[in-house]
Amino acid sequence: MHDDLIARAHAWLAEDPDPETRDELAKLIEAGDVTELTDRFSGTLQFGTAGLRGELGAGPMRMNRSVVIRAAAGLAAYLNAKGERGGLVVIGYDARHKSADFARDTAAVMTGAGFRAAVLPRPLPTPVLAYAIRHLGAVAGVEVTASHNPPRDNGYKVYLGDGSQIVPPADAEIAAEIDAIVSLDDVPRPETGWETLDDSVLNAYLARTDAVLAAGSARTARTVYTAMHGVGKDVLLAAFARAGFPEPVLVAEQAEPDPDFPTVAFPNPEEPGAMDLAFAQARTTDPDLIIANDPDADRCAVAVKDAGDWRMLRGDEVGALLAAHLVRRGARGTFAESIVSSSLLGRIAEKAGLPYEETLTGFKWIARVEGLRYGYEEALGYCVDPDGVRDKDGITAALLITELASELKEEGRTLPDLLDDLAVEHGLHATDQLSVRVEDLSVIARAMQRLREQPPTELAGLAITRAEDLTRGTEKLPPTDGLRYTLDGARVIVRPSGTEPKLKCYLEVVVPAPTHADLPAAHATANDLLAAIKRDLSAAAGI
Repeated sequence: MHDDLIARAHAWLAEDPDPETRDELAKLIEAGDVTELTDRFSGTLQFGTAGLRGELGAGPMRMNRSVVIRAAAGLAAYLNAKGERGGLVVIGYDARHKSADFARDTAAVMTGAGFRAAVLPRPLPTPVLAYAIRHLGAVAGVEVTASHNPPRDNGYKVYLGDGSQIVPPADAEIAAEIDAIVSLDDVPRPETGWETLDDSVLNAYLARTDAVLAAGSARTARTVYTAMHGVGKDVLLAAFARAGFPEPVLVAEQAEPDPDFPTVAFPNPEEPGAMDLAFAQARTTDPDLIIANDPDADRCAVAVKDAGDWRMLRGDEVGALLAAHLVRRGARGTFAESIVSSSLLGRIAEKAGLPYEETLTGFKWIARVEGLRYGYEEALGYCVDPDGVRDKDGITAALLITELASELKEEGRTLPDLLDDLAVEHGLHATDQLSVRVEDLSVIARAMQRLREQPPTELAGLAITRAEDLTRGTEKLPPTDGLRYTLDGARVIVRPSGTEPKLKCYLEVVVPAPTHADLPAAHATANDLLAAIKRDLSAAAGI
């Protein structure tokens, strides 16, 4: 076994085009580090509906140029099999370590396979790439990004010509083509032949951002903005300037792209501590709201002043605020969200007489809803201009929430005031998450198995009225690895994360609040219920 491992490592080393990872692997072989080599050669990074995502390093279980070249060649073979040969493939990338290299390798592979390849001019937000696919009439798009993952990660996200991310069976078909590649020597990679785009695509995207705002709307809200060391700043500032909003005050320490993300443990606005610098800036400049993007700027976080200090709004709260704003503006079309997001959106849509759809988790599903006008997911993802970008877009979402804050400001009101109104109108929909990060993925599998074999009958003293195993699919949803429990006045969904080593449990309770005076008691009840559900669910899952 040991000899076989060393032989595989040597074979990989012989093909690796990157001096850095070659050097890294050579040292591991020389040191006879069997533990580390076993970890890196225990399989291959699996290409799924999120594309690829993993830690940077040498070997088939890491993100590196060899793995990316194989992924690009597999995608090219898949597109060829679909009769798309000669079509345009557009490639974007963020500012993480190796992103520019991975983008260039992809362009070379596509050119060698007979496609026209075009690379965005520099690291830009993911929504610009999603927009470019349809704007340029591409047959596919690739974004090199690990979004809000830790600094040592990178990833590879694939879109088809409709501008949405791949869904089954495309992922499995591309994965099969990747597996069929015997040697990197079989993959032609010319030195030139692809196009590097100029700023015209970005300018067309920015021109489109104006369309999300109402003509003549209030544009007075003042913001503090953090790019979280990612690529959002220049595009967001340009969009805000075009719209006529006051220039956002930047969180200077996090404004410029930095692949080491020095001020945060995880570059994700939802993680504890990530927003501390933005809160500190807001306490000195007293804006109307704080806006944060994740590093590839497809997500948008919002924080507000509430009871004297700053707090992050949950993704579900922002999702409801944007929905209410669009309804008030007379939006028509389908409102959609993933099953793990708050059921409040369904209530808002129903009252407005609008069609409403629930999908599986991920914008690859939300973006495919027919007649989509607005879609959101609790993980800070919002699609407010589906005709322009069929994916979550943290730039246009930031514009729309700032327009809403401006309109409320003109009325002497705030975003929390509108949330209170929605709670009185539809019931207080309070959500929370129980999220367990693991080193060993078998912990997640065991927890899911335990819940399937010994399902709870009640949580927090509320009877479970319906338990669904989503691997079987439902009338409206294709199969997925998840469990859904419906309780009297509550809902729980448990699923393994698709992009991180986490077990995620999504909790929602609905507490009636007939008047504004009832809200403090309703919040207290909701908090108690959520805490009790968390406790009981942890026990039931054995985590």
